[in-house]
Amino acid sequence: MRRIVCPERNDWQATAAAMGFSFHTLDGERYWDERVYYAFSLEEIERGIEGPTAELDAMCRELVSRAVDDDRYLRLLKIPEAFWTYIAASWKRGDPSLYGRMDLAFDGKGPAKLLEYNADTPTSLFEAAVFQWTWLEQAIERQIIPPRADQYNSLHESLIEAWKKAGKGQHLHLTAVMASEEDAGTVSYLEDVARQAGLTTTMIDIEQIGARDNGSFVDLDDRNIDLALKLYPWEWMMREAFGNKLKGASTRWIEPPWKAILSNKGILPLLWSIFPNHPNLLAAYFDDDPAAGDLGSSYVRKPLYSREGANVALVASGEIFDEQAGPYGTEGFVRQQIASLGNFSGQYPVLGSWVVDGTPCGLSIREDENPITGNSSRFVPHAIL
Repeated sequence: MRRIVCPERNDWQATAAAMGFSFHTLDGERYWDERVYYAFSLEEIERGIEGPTAELDAMCRELVSRAVDDDRYLRLLKIPEAFWTYIAASWKRGDPSLYGRMDLAFDGKGPAKLLEYNADTPTSLFEAAVFQWTWLEQAIERQIIPPRADQYNSLHESLIEAWKKAGKGQHLHLTAVMASEEDAGTVSYLEDVARQAGLTTTMIDIEQIGARDNGSFVDLDDRNIDLALKLYPWEWMMREAFGNKLKGASTRWIEPPWKAILSNKGILPLLWSIFPNHPNLLAAYFDDDPAAGDLGSSYVRKPLYSREGANVALVASGEIFDEQAGPYGTEGFVRQQIASLGNFSGQYPVLGSWVVDGTPCGLSIREDENPITGNSSRFVPHAIL
């Protein structure tokens, strides 16, 4: 694994605009950055990232299978009791999952370590699936990277096939907070691959979804919402005014209700308790667990619910030396062993390993001068050399 400085394409911004990648620059700062790329060997990809991702996904599913039959797990995760049966029914029906992104610490020198699992509302999808593949092809053509370079990236094709299975010929509604440029861009891409899979679609802002007296959800044309892709967290849905209508509605959601278990940093100590000392896990405990003392006075403190690194703190010798501000933490925190992200020329990369329909199939990398990956961390491409 190497970080390689390279020239950027002189027309990359025009290419991004033509492809609908409007959020390549955020608040005047680069989000997409192709002045460098990370290079991997095929063995590092297959054995260091792909294989462990598949194993971690299987471990997460084992956790869900235990949690739906054991209230203690759901109580620790602070999932509202009113939704326990709803979540269990979703798992036991086999409601399909479309995608998820596992964030890993990996430097090519030791086993990948799970930092957290973005199981419910992962972003950085379009740039991972499409724009970095375009970079690869054009960078080869322009002799920016070696001619036989490849990329760990079958995301686009995998998403199309997954939509064919999950869609089942139903009309698909896609919803998010459309005022967020990044969220709207992600949902637009998911709509595009769904259409390529043969589905008909409707886009709707989450605030525009209505409900009939019988409990069914409808769009602005009073059309039933039978299948919906939501880029909106389950923990928010369950706690908002319409949350009490979720259980009585016929809508099939993607991601499904059982993903509410995995989109919670409380899975980190639970996985550690079920699979202690697993090479791809970091030691983790709930903040109020006496066993958390085993981590000593240096650890990472994370809220059960958090986005883009908000309210994550790095603690060394009992003192916070780095922390991201944010509104999270009411439900509680976990402590996790500090992972070595690897320092590449002063940059700390976090690898996003994508899972589509239960199969690992792609890689995205965010890097930052700060070891806490946040909303401003840059997306950089990768290649297999």
